[in-house]
Amino acid sequence: MSRIVITLGEPAGIGPDLGVLLAEKHLNKNTIIIGDPDLLSNSAKKLKKVIKLNLLENIHSKTINGKGVINLLPVKLQVKNKPGKLNPKNSPYVINTIRTAANLCLKGDVSAMVTGPISKSVLNDGGYSISGHTEFLAEICKRKSVMMLMNAKMKIALHTTHVPLKKVTKYITKPLLRETIIIINNELKAKFKINKPKILITGLNPHAGEDGLLGKEDEKIIMPLVRELKNKNIKIDGPVPADTAFLKKNIKAYDIILTMYHDQGLPVIKFHDFKKTVNVTLGLPITRVSVDHGTALDLVGTGNIDISSFVEAIKVAKRIYNGYT
Repeated sequence: MSRIVITLGEPAGIGPDLGVLLAEKHLNKNTIIIGDPDLLSNSAKKLKKVIKLNLLENIHSKTINGKGVINLLPVKLQVKNKPGKLNPKNSPYVINTIRTAANLCLKGDVSAMVTGPISKSVLNDGGYSISGHTEFLAEICKRKSVMMLMNAKMKIALHTTHVPLKKVTKYITKPLLRETIIIINNELKAKFKINKPKILITGLNPHAGEDGLLGKEDEKIIMPLVRELKNKNIKIDGPVPADTAFLKKNIKAYDIILTMYHDQGLPVIKFHDFKKTVNVTLGLPITRVSVDHGTALDLVGTGNIDISSFVEAIKVAKRIYNGYT
């Protein structure tokens, strides 16, 4: 079995606690955390958990199994961490863990990376102009990426991700939408072994524009593009109004639903099964899976943390590199 690497995200958030809790029974010698040893030790003390850190000299160092064992590739914090207190001075640490994981994937030293929650605002305060993991990894890999959230029942992709609502229409163009759809189609084949993916696309405007009355983008851009792609043997339908796109019959009939912006798609899937939903980045030459929740500063050190999304993210990463069996 190939190795995967895990980054825990924002050090002041619940990431370190998640790492400690995962070590009780969800990590093994093939799952390696990238992070600061003291950060994890301090988290374990606060949670009253016993862990054993197996510090690795490099990614090829010997790893071990065992309850409470964390095989750790060390990356040091910039400054001492205060749980629950965001500090932009530790932004380089967060960036270093993500970049290290991505580079290991790109080199083929590991098969996948699983990421914990970051604080986008504190990274920007620390001097890093990034809007999220998805965009940062696309920059590292020099590829366009597509965000997809999934659980056992549905897959939902986003055409735009962390974009202010007033700017979304700038990205509703045939070339950009075509690129998104082709990435989704190709990745569902390659990573999820779906031979002929069935894609449903939502409209941008209420009622998918209602024949141009409520906006022209659906009629002038999305609809002609869907016809074009159908002629190229891509199984795609739409645009359909977002308020009926997620009916059970559509969830059953289609492999994925493509939405136009962040809050058009994510509330639906998170409401359906927040605990078992994960985020998969499509379009990259690497496999990256993430939790679907944030840093939860108010829960740091309480032990009152649900690790379900992280556990599921590790499972999905393993399934992808095992050929989705």
